[in-house]
Parts: sequence; structure tokens; C-alpha cells
Amino acid sequence: MPDALTSARDLVGTLVADRADAWDAAGRLPEDLLRDLGGRGLLCAEVPGSYGGLGAGSRDSGEFTAYVGSLCGSLRSIMTSQGMAAWTVRRLGDQDQRAAYLPRLTSGELAAVGFSEPDAGSDLSAMTTSVRVEDDVVVLDGEKMWVTGACYADLLVVFARSEDDVVVVVVPTATPGVTVERIPDPLGCRAAGHANVRFSSVRLPASAVLGGTGLSLLATTALAYGRISVAWGCVGILRACLNAAVTHARTREQFGKPLARHQLVARHLAELLVSEQVATRACEHASDLWDARSPDLVTAVVLAKHVAAGHAARGAATATQVLASAGAAHGHVVARAYRDAKLMEIIEGSTEICQLILAEHAVATVA
Repeated sequence: MPDALTSARDLVGTLVADRADAWDAAGRLPEDLLRDLGGRGLLCAEVPGSYGGLGAGSRDSGEFTAYVGSLCGSLRSIMTSQGMAAWTVRRLGDQDQRAAYLPRLTSGELAAVGFSEPDAGSDLSAMTTSVRVEDDVVVLDGEKMWVTGACYADLLVVFARSEDDVVVVVVPTATPGVTVERIPDPLGCRAAGHANVRFSSVRLPASAVLGGTGLSLLATTALAYGRISVAWGCVGILRACLNAAVTHARTREQFGKPLARHQLVARHLAELLVSEQVATRACEHASDLWDARSPDLVTAVVLAKHVAAGHAARGAATATQVLASAGAAHGHVVARAYRDAKLMEIIEGSTEICQLILAEHAVATVA
């Protein structure tokens, strides 16, 4: 890991410490913390240095994401959203748009990405949020649901329809006609600023439109970045669960010996270790293909997300079983992991959507 990310890891460890439980209970991250980390380029570490980022590769960025995810799933979620926004601008924006937006995302401004709608989740072809051109401006109307980080965001990167194409629009949240409504008490990542966002005749300059992408390219833009970031975050969940379960099993005694020496408990620890290792290897493979810009990266990213999220959900349940009542306490790292991990099986492509994509790949490629 580059020196900058090693230092960042130490910094985040100090800033988060044991505060994640309180943030989770309050449903809010300290905004000054987010802007401090954003101003250091740590919320989107892969942005090139020419735009104020760290220029990290996917694997190094992923390991940093996993570390943050082991401490606080809500903070990791903000990193995922900021990274998705930055990657979309890098992938779809022209030179002027990259120069206009990317330095803002590495200097303390916060961004979120709007995909899902009331009647369009995984089926992005059903999106109804629309953009129309009026003279020298564009007008945005519609609604997005469960936009992670929207409660903190200065900018929203919104996927919408324009005639028969799909476009991406960068929308300042302070623009008249934008309404952000916080989702109260979500199941997981409670402090990640999830919100529903409405757009009512929001008028923007034409330069706010990054470009027509077509649905076929969505998988290689924000969705792909989000999936690999979530996958690495799940590695962090597994590492936190493994650490908590092993620590408890070493020290908690039942029937005259530590829990770790009871075979059925030892099996749980072994399963947790396997889950963490399998998820890590899947993420490393996907990140290596990402950095190599391999044509196989889309499938590898979906596979990593599917594997890591599934193992995280099962691993968090296993850790809760090992800790029993100790892990069921409100705010405990394992209790938070149990809730957060379930959400990971839903966001950025549900388990079922990932399975469908992988099945289609198998049918198309297996001899």
C-alpha cells in the first residue's frame, strides 16, 4: 500500500476509534470529518493526482476501503458514493467537465449518485426521471430513492432519460427544485445519509450533462465501481467479525475451557476465516483486472460483489452466534455488521441480479 494510504489508514483509525457505535445510534456522521477526509482526497483515492487525488490503484484503494469498512460501514458507504461519483465523471465527462468537478470532489465537497426510483430498481430501463432541453439549459424532473450520502451531498450525480438515451447529470443540491428527504432509521449503515430525492423542474446549464451513455455502458461506470467498493467493504465487515469472534472465543470460558476449544465453536471460527479469505481473493482478482482494464473485469466485479456480500451476511450471523448475547447488544461491532451486511446483499445489484448476470456469463462462455 502506498505511503499516502498507509498514513491515511492511521489517520482514519484515530479519527474513528470507538465512535462508530455512537454515529450509528445517532444516524449521523460528523460532517466536518467527512469534509476533512474529502479534502485529503481519501473519499475517492483513485482520482489522479492531477485532480487532487491520490492516484491509487484498485487493489490499494480496495484494501483501504476494507479497513474503513471494518471500522464503520456508514463511513465506508460515503467512500463508495464519492468514488462512484468521481469514477462516473472520469469515465463519462469531457476534459472540461473533469477539470471542473474532480477537484471539487478531492477538496472537501461531497457527492452522491442517484440510480433507483420508486418503480425502477435493478431494472434501470424502467427509469422515468427525465431530462429535456429548453434553449441553452436542461430541465430535470423525477425522483430517486435510497441515495446513499444524499443528506451530506453538495453534488448529485443523477442517471436520467433524455429521449431514447440515458444521460448523467451533475446537480448541485442547492439548486431550486431539489428536495432531499432523509430516510429515518434504515436497517444498515444508519449514518450513511440515505435519502429520497425529488427533482421538480430543476434547471441546469447544458454543461451539467456528462453525456449519453446507453444502458449497456452503465455496468462499466458507476455500477461497476460501486460493486467493487461494496465488495471490499464486505471484506472489512468479515475482518471485523473474525476479530471480534476470535477475541471472544479465546477469553470466554464455558465448561472449564475457552469457547475456542469447543469443536462446534471452532468450526464457526474456521468458517469465518474461510469467508474472509475467499472474499479477499475474489476482490483482489477483480481489482487486478480493473487496473489492467481487462475485458473480463465486469464479470469479475459482479462475482466479487456476490461472493463478498454473501459471505459477509453469513459471516456476521456466525459471529453473532459465537458472541451470543455479548454480540447482540445494541451498537456492538458484530450487531452493526449483522445489519450492515444484509444491506450489502441488496445494494449495487441484489444477490439475485448478480446471480442472473453470472448465469448469463456462464451460458455465453462455458463450452
